Amino acid sequence: MEIGKIPENVLKRTVLKQIRHRRSEVLLPPGVGEDCSAVELKEGEIFVCSVDPITATGKGSGRFAVHIAANDLASSGAEPIGIMTSILLPPGTREIRLRELMSDMEAVCASLNLEILGGHTEVSDAVNRTVVTVTGIGRIKKENLLSTGGLQPGDELVMTKWVGLEGTAIIAEEKREKLLETLPKELIEEAASFSKYLSVVEEARIAMKIGVSAMHDVTEGGIFGALWEMGAAAGVGITAELMKIPIRQETVEVCEIFDINPYQMMSSGSMLIGCRQGNLLVGALQKAGIPSAVIGRATDTNDRIVINGEDTRFLVPAGSDELYKIYEAR
Repeated sequence: MEIGKIPENVLKRTVLKQIRHRRSEVLLPPGVGEDCSAVELKEGEIFVCSVDPITATGKGSGRFAVHIAANDLASSGAEPIGIMTSILLPPGTREIRLRELMSDMEAVCASLNLEILGGHTEVSDAVNRTVVTVTGIGRIKKENLLSTGGLQPGDELVMTKWVGLEGTAIIAEEKREKLLETLPKELIEEAASFSKYLSVVEEARIAMKIGVSAMHDVTEGGIFGALWEMGAAAGVGITAELMKIPIRQETVEVCEIFDINPYQMMSSGSMLIGCRQGNLLVGALQKAGIPSAVIGRATDTNDRIVINGEDTRFLVPAGSDELYKIYEAR
């Protein structure tokens, strides 16, 4: 496709034709010439919004983009309603690529009962790879709104699923040939399938019923970054135990190939939850088929640490995500 705004005929057949209207509170869905969407709130409800760009994925960028937006909303306790999208494609992108991208996004929206509310799509020489920016919009009763800064000293920290899920899936999809040099095909295929675990909407819903002080989805910077951010937002200390942090063997194997620390790699699909009764929450999640574990607690100190036997690691703000090493490797 040529540089510029996507032609109307392409917009109709490749983008709008795939978008479905499924939520009654969406009063103005996307269409040709429509620059805005409209969503109706009930009395006592407020909007929660979040925005994230996706630049580090190829084939799965549509799926990742929707999940990350929905996860951000879920971490506030909100019910995700829909997303607004901005898609920048490099010159020469084939229309089939845009069709696949929209199909992936709509499929995830359908699975989470979301709507694509609108957005913008164009081909631009300002990018050399597809950039998908998604703004998520959710709703919640004002009195139920959570913030990452709600964590209190004495709260236990529950982590859902496993670290490095998102990064593992991306590595397996984008570096398959490199991985096949040393790893079994079956292991790589299983690692690529981790994208099925990326949503934390259900665990957030369960946690809100149990009662929690704070939630934070584990994204760039991995679990070490998320632990630091949660402690910093609340102004509390953190003590976590490395051996209690769940990790899949597939993640260990693919990370070793690129000398990646999986605990500092993007981990969408995992939620960090602060609550008073961690084991109660773990039990409720287990009944729903969601693995989880109590990995630490908040303290009334300024120290944010991870303990591994006799060794202590002091956490620091997250730097560049470990996943980006795969783009530096030759």
